[in-house]
Amino acid sequence: MDIATRVYNHKWKIDPIVRSLIDTDFYKLLMCQSVFRNKPDTTVTFSLINRSAHVPLAKLIDEGELREQLDHIRSLSLSRGESTWLRGNTFYGKRQMFRPDFMEWFEGLRLPPYHLERKGDQYELTFEGKWHEVMLWEIPALAVLMELRSRAVINSMGRFELQVLYARAMTRVWEKIERLREVEGLTIADFGTRRRHSFLWQDWCVQAMIEGLGEKFTGTSNCLIAMRREVEAIGTNAHELPMVYSALADSDADLAQAPYDVLSDWHDEHEGNLRIILPDTYGTQGFLDRAPDWLAGWTGIRIDSGDPAKGAEVAINWWRARGEDPAEKRVIFSDGLDVQQIQDLHAQFSDRTKVSFGWGTLLTNDFRKLVPDDALAPFSLVCKAVAANGRPTVKLSDNPEKAMGPAEEITRYKRVFGVGEQERQAVIV
Repeated sequence: MDIATRVYNHKWKIDPIVRSLIDTDFYKLLMCQSVFRNKPDTTVTFSLINRSAHVPLAKLIDEGELREQLDHIRSLSLSRGESTWLRGNTFYGKRQMFRPDFMEWFEGLRLPPYHLERKGDQYELTFEGKWHEVMLWEIPALAVLMELRSRAVINSMGRFELQVLYARAMTRVWEKIERLREVEGLTIADFGTRRRHSFLWQDWCVQAMIEGLGEKFTGTSNCLIAMRREVEAIGTNAHELPMVYSALADSDADLAQAPYDVLSDWHDEHEGNLRIILPDTYGTQGFLDRAPDWLAGWTGIRIDSGDPAKGAEVAINWWRARGEDPAEKRVIFSDGLDVQQIQDLHAQFSDRTKVSFGWGTLLTNDFRKLVPDDALAPFSLVCKAVAANGRPTVKLSDNPEKAMGPAEEITRYKRVFGVGEQERQAVIV
């Protein structure tokens, strides 16, 4: 595939930014089924949040072009082949992961309307409706904005300039893969859908990982690429679930219990490698200190904020205190990783526990310093559930720079969950 030529001709209808409803992360579909089953009447609002305010999205991206891409997504529905793959494929060793009633609903789905408004140099983009419907906007909305920003930067480049740009970017990815190839016992997956440079680029990166890493590469979070490239679809659950469950709580006692109610519902639906705890929504240490004993029997923990080494130590100590053998558990690192950190964390923990990596933005969007003014550098863009049944959601995280929600609710949540002083870390991606 000649990416430079395809980019040069990106107005072709062959290259819409989002090609399919399964051009999304696997964890989104797993969570969607859980919500469809457990919270079908909950109304949620999602909103775009640009943590990198120095990137003026509304100045870079034409509003008409943005609406065209979003409207195209609303026209999409599952193809027969996509439905067959979801219904009949084996995921995490289980066939028919997606239930017939969920699949029947999903096959008839068209994504609900969106609200788009320009506010200064940024866009206000929101989605409101039934949780299991609007939640599926998150990943494609982010993918559209990230790729339109990329297109805006490279729009003035000629064919040869683009060929050189992508040759340099390909060389960078391949050099990273060569370094990772030397890590004995490595297991790593592509987690780069949400903030990718483009669909074509993510697809190229996955193919490079397949060839360059062999069995060390365990799969991709992107369902469409997993289907097309015949690799595993990887993913479990995200902060969205405890954020919404917590917003629905009627009392402080219910609030304190909400993150465990999430995992109780998940426990009823999934087993094995899908039983991965994401403990940092309201502080990892407090979450684990108050966790019920049955959670210690789960397969592993994903570290997604704060100091990753400290988070792994907390997990290992918690398993030991609960009578579990850390060597039989899995720690998944997934926050802003690049090669050196992957190598260091693997060396530090691979002889104490099972270590895996979800490699995201710095796999699928590392164009740093490749164009003038570093205009293609990755930036931190998220689309989060900000309200549920009219109540605000809150995220505290192990890194207070990632906290979100009204100030008074953040204060309340910190009190309920016993969150004290936290170490601030720069949010890179």
